[in-house]
Amino acid sequence: MNKEHIIQHIIAELSADLEVFSSAARAAHEAATHEECIPDNKYDTTALEASYIAQGQANRAQEIRGALKEYQALTLHEFDDEKPIRLTALVTLEDTDGNLRRLFLGPQAGGKKIADSNGEIVVITPASPLGRSLLGLRTGDEVCAPGNAAGMPFTVVSVS
Repeated sequence: MNKEHIIQHIIAELSADLEVFSSAARAAHEAATHEECIPDNKYDTTALEASYIAQGQANRAQEIRGALKEYQALTLHEFDDEKPIRLTALVTLEDTDGNLRRLFLGPQAGGKKIADSNGEIVVITPASPLGRSLLGLRTGDEVCAPGNAAGMPFTVVSVS
């Protein structure tokens, strides 16, 4: 899978997420303002709780909207063995047992997983511990993944 397909996949997922959260925010807002939610007494917090849910859903929709805009405006960079890892790098790491991990360094949407015929690609961001550790490395460099209980290093085997 090339990086253009990765970006298209992320944009499609973010668009779907945006629709879900926008719809949920609208539904929660309607519930919060519905006549049945009018408090019966000072202890009835149904409308207040529904408004908190609506605000949370709206906030998440706004975050997704921002991520979507970033991906739509993203400029893909080309990499080779000499160029340091930065945003838009597709990085393949190998552990000491020969297991491979493929990561796409994106501006947002960390944790998204993309199925590929060559295995899974995980989106990470420069704000994540692993993303910070990878920035500036090149093919052949080693990195210890933060949170790796075994403390085993990974080798950067390719960057594209």
